[in-house]
This record gives sequence, C-alpha cells and structure tokens, in this order.
Amino acid sequence: MKNRYRNSDIYLQRALNVIPLASQTFSKSITQFPQGVSPLFIERGQGCRVWDVDGNEYIDFMNALLSVTLGYNDADVTKAVQKQIENGVSFSLPHRLETEVAEIIVELFPCAEMVRFGKNGTDATSAAIRLARAYTDRDHVAVCGYHGWQDWYIGSTTRNLGVPKAVRELTHTFCYNDLDSLQELFEQFPGQIAAVIMEPMNVTWPKGGFLNDVKELAKRNGAVLIFDEIITGCRFAKGGAQELFNVVPDLVTIGKGLANGFPLSAVAGKKEIMLFMEKIFFSGTFGGETASLAAAQVVLTKIMNQNVVETLASQGKKIIDGIVQLIKKHEVEYIFSVSGHPSWSFLQTNAVEQISSWDINTLLFQELFARGIIALGCHNMSYSHTDEDILSLLNTYDEVFPFIRTGIEQQNIHKLLKVNPLKPLFKVR
Repeated sequence: MKNRYRNSDIYLQRALNVIPLASQTFSKSITQFPQGVSPLFIERGQGCRVWDVDGNEYIDFMNALLSVTLGYNDADVTKAVQKQIENGVSFSLPHRLETEVAEIIVELFPCAEMVRFGKNGTDATSAAIRLARAYTDRDHVAVCGYHGWQDWYIGSTTRNLGVPKAVRELTHTFCYNDLDSLQELFEQFPGQIAAVIMEPMNVTWPKGGFLNDVKELAKRNGAVLIFDEIITGCRFAKGGAQELFNVVPDLVTIGKGLANGFPLSAVAGKKEIMLFMEKIFFSGTFGGETASLAAAQVVLTKIMNQNVVETLASQGKKIIDGIVQLIKKHEVEYIFSVSGHPSWSFLQTNAVEQISSWDINTLLFQELFARGIIALGCHNMSYSHTDEDILSLLNTYDEVFPFIRTGIEQQNIHKLLKVNPLKPLFKVR
C-alpha cells in the first residue's frame, strides 16, 4: 500500500539534519503532528484548502495558526503585494503605508491612539511590556494566557530553560475568570506590578464582569492593562475582543489577523503610554516592510467594509452547533466537548480511565488527516470556509467519533494507532 506521506517523511529527515525540530514554529513541528500519519510539509494553498508535498488535498481548519483570515492566496491581497513588490519592499526612510495602516488600526480599535509595528506576536507583546515598565517604573508583570517566546513571559512556563532566574521571578500567572488570583498578586507585590497582560478570551468565555473587574483592579493598583489580541483582534469583532466585550485596555497587541499570513504585528494604545516609544528602544529594520503593510491595508479595509468578522462567527457557529449534535448522537460526552468563540473554537478531549487525552488526540488527528481535514483540536475560521467545507468537517467527525468510542470501549486504542502517541511537552493555555 502506497505511503500517503512518503515525501513528508523524506523531507522531515532532510530538515532534521539542518533545522531543530524540522520547523521554525513549535506548533507546526513533529511535537504536534505525529510522524507517519501526518502531512508534515505544505506545498501550496488556495482559499481554505492546502496541498502537501505528496499532493494530498486538505480542508484547512488551522489556517496558518490563525494568521490567514481571508483565505490562502486571496486575490486582492496577492494583487496589492505584487504591485508593492514592483515598487520596492524595504527602504531607507519610512513609507506612507506605515501611516495609512496605522490610521486604520486607530479607527478600528477603541484603545488605539498611536501604533508601532513589529513582525510577530512576541515583538508586540514584548514591546508592550517594556512600555508598561517604562511608564510605571516598575518591574513585575501579571500574565494570563500565552504571550510569546521572550524571556519575560516564557520564563513563567515549563519551557523556561535558558531564562535567568532573576527574570523568571518577575513574572507571575493568574487564572482566567478568577479575580481573586490577580488580587493576591497585587497584595503579594504591592506597588511593584507594571502590567497586567492577558488574552481577553481563549477557550473560555469571560464570566459576568470579569474583564471589567480586571481593568478596575489594574487601574486601582497603578498597573497598565494590556489585552493580548494577537488572535482575537479583527476576529472576535472589527475592533477585537475589547469591542466585543466593551472593555477598553490601556494597550493592545495585534498580529495574526492583520495581513492574511504576511508577517506583521502591532502594539497600539493610549498616546501618553505609546509616546514612551521615544524613550525605550523598540526598533527593527523590517518593521516598516511594505509587502506586509500592503497586505494589511487590503485585509483591514475588507474587515471594515465587508462582513468578514460576521462570516467568521456565523460559519464557526455552524461547526459548534454541529459538533454538539454529533457528541450527543454518538454519546461521547465523556470523551469530547466543544468550547470557545465561533471564529476560534476548540474540540476538547478528556482522558478516559487508563487512556490519556494524548492517546485519543493522536488517533483523532490520524483519522482526520487521512480523511483530508487539517485540525489540531481547534477550528480556526477563515472567510473562505463554505457550507460545503463545514459539512465535510462534520461528516468526518460523524465517522471518527464512533470509531474512537469503539476503540475506547474495546480498550484497543493503541492497536488502532499506526504510530506512537504524542506526548505532553508544553501547554500554552
């Protein structure tokens, strides 16, 4: 029988010789995709579909880790980028696109009065933290969610190897929907916390007035409130989660929704804080790179003038509703549940007796990939997902849910697996 992933496996061996984990991004590596039953290298994409190096076609519900909002190779984005490339990409002075795109962000996001650009989410969150520390003349940071790979944040996680102890001791985690856990940090470090940085929502919806309570608590204690909207910006609403929940932070970081896969991020917020950019050092040669800015101008204009955000939500809701029905139909409530915002929802897996959630997830991914679906426990919607694509996903779950249930009941999950199960390495949320 032909190996469906033959070329992926060949390229993996080549890549491992020259690239640690064979990928530039942890979430795209073999720590997340089980080798032998997964597509490991993508060749091209169009709309919501991608083709791997073996020529296999998939409906993609990862969408480049939520960075592709409109769909792969959106015609308007491609046209704008090609035109800009003909005029040049990086210059010796700022380009007008820097101002024009910043003006759109100021118009869209309630908290935004000034803007600075970076290339990835970590750039933006790290700049926001440096701004907050400069503005408050404090060192400690309270965090909730995932905020990138820089020392100031990653030192608070299990992936803290290489981060000095002195840096790790400045960052403290609090729990989502648990105001007391944040209050405890302010009591433990009175007058020392520069910033409260958090994802305003990921897996779970905020309860009651939680976000507003966080804002009031931060203000009362003199800390800068930063919403990390690298994912939720231009996805949950045109102006991000701060618009959806009507809670305006001091600073916001945005990224994945900006440029349809082109590398661009931004930190924006109150002018009095943003002006500290003139005193700190946040500078990069490619922050004003124009191909990404040209892409962002198209994306943000479409978000402003078309039903992009509304479509992400309405199409995503069809997935959530369909999964809820399938879970009930196949009586797998003890295995699966669904949560999150419709534009970014999660299929969550529970351990069952001696069978870990990692065993179940590996089998789930194996079967999804074999049926032409790319999803790693989440559904990252793009503007290009059609009703037919959603039906294909739900039909696949309709086949896979009872398959997994039978494997659990017969205690032969490991016999159904064609590879060793994934192992827990790093939990970002």
